[in-house]
Amino acid sequence: LESGGRVEQVSLLFNAANGTVRPTRSKEDSHDYRYFPDPDLPPLVLSEEFIEAQRRALPELPDTRRARFEREYGLSAYHAQELTSERAVADYFEETVKAGAEAQSVVGWVLGDVMAGLNAEGRFPTTPEQLAELLGAVADGTFSQQGAKKIIVALAGTIRMTSPRLLGKELGLVQVQDTGALEGWVDEVLAAHPGEVARFRGGEAKLIGFFVGQVMKKSGGKADPKGVTPILQKKLTEG
Repeated sequence: LESGGRVEQVSLLFNAANGTVRPTRSKEDSHDYRYFPDPDLPPLVLSEEFIEAQRRALPELPDTRRARFEREYGLSAYHAQELTSERAVADYFEETVKAGAEAQSVVGWVLGDVMAGLNAEGRFPTTPEQLAELLGAVADGTFSQQGAKKIIVALAGTIRMTSPRLLGKELGLVQVQDTGALEGWVDEVLAAHPGEVARFRGGEAKLIGFFVGQVMKKSGGKADPKGVTPILQKKLTEG
């Protein structure tokens, strides 16, 4: 314009692959469209106050919510994107956090088992309050991760608004934390695998995972791994 040129009106096509635009057709000037006023339509005048009130009344838009999830909950861009791709899922996530669950823990469960149940049944398998209670029970060692997965499936199949802790007890999924019971299983496993015990004492420390797995198998998945590991380490090093 400063050099005397004129702006040509054209339609532009955006190429999402490389982030460029290119002209597709020339456009006419406004007078060529033969616009004319409609006497039955008065001028529309919107005050700044009205516009601001309407803006405040709008629900939080996805891009805004995604940025807030990253900032407020410390989520990765990927997790924030996945959670906010559907409003119902984003609402469920936030309600679970408000019910007392830790945000980083909620993400994995919502995008995993909860979404699997939602896709299969067309509804959330648990309420946000139930999921928060269940995750609290996992955190305090009442249920294992695998046990919690079974409880989610069981909750999805019942119409009762039952407590996940109570349902887990009914299903026999409570982890055993009694030291005496854990030591009994550990002793049985060590007695059944003398070769592995010798290898561990010879320097193969990674075998601790093998022993924990064997104790879990022996207990039918009821032993608390957090309680099993120190007992194993003590008995293996004492020998």
